[in-house]
Amino acid sequence: MKKSLPLLLVVLFTACSTSKNIVDKPIIFNDERNELTLEYLKDRYGLDREMTTIVPRMIVLHWTAIPTFKGSFDAFYNAKLPNWRPDIENVSGLNVSTHFLVDRDGTIYRLMPETTMGRHVIGLNHCAIGVENVGGTKETPLTNAQLKSNIWLVKYLAEKYDIEYVIGHHEYTLFEGHDLWLEQDEGYRTTKTDPGEEFMSKVRKATTQFEFKPLPKTSK
Repeated sequence: MKKSLPLLLVVLFTACSTSKNIVDKPIIFNDERNELTLEYLKDRYGLDREMTTIVPRMIVLHWTAIPTFKGSFDAFYNAKLPNWRPDIENVSGLNVSTHFLVDRDGTIYRLMPETTMGRHVIGLNHCAIGVENVGGTKETPLTNAQLKSNIWLVKYLAEKYDIEYVIGHHEYTLFEGHDLWLEQDEGYRTTKTDPGEEFMSKVRKATTQFEFKPLPKTSK
């Protein structure tokens, strides 16, 4: 018992520190969003499921390009797409969403359960946890506090799930033709630049101990 006590204390301390580092602030996930999510899984990926549960194998890092936490949170809050997203509404009425939202001061908010599908990356939503960062514009570049929180969050998730890949949103098309890629519409793609090569390089350098798989070398 004496030998196991220090380990027990470490586990308890880690659990307490985890709860302090993540603030739960849920978006709406009502019957409507549930049905739209199941519809998305079937129409986009050919997955006819009864539940919106996913098995996370990937983490995708993003930026919102919205300067404030409130504006970013509000963009994900409702079940259906707002009128200002006509670029993707014809694909599905399901609103975009993310599992985590990191404010510019580094505070990490959990918006939805990690094992529920969110709409944040084409072709890969069925296996991907999304992490959005407030800002990302020229006027509101991502902060060092956000970088540190993303690194902490990637480590936290990698210890919790069998994560194979950590990617930036701008890298998602590299998975076309990969076993994880399930998008059925070859014409449905959007150009992304978030969160950038420099940001991803720093995250990868800080998480090498997990030996994530390298990105596919070429797209489809």
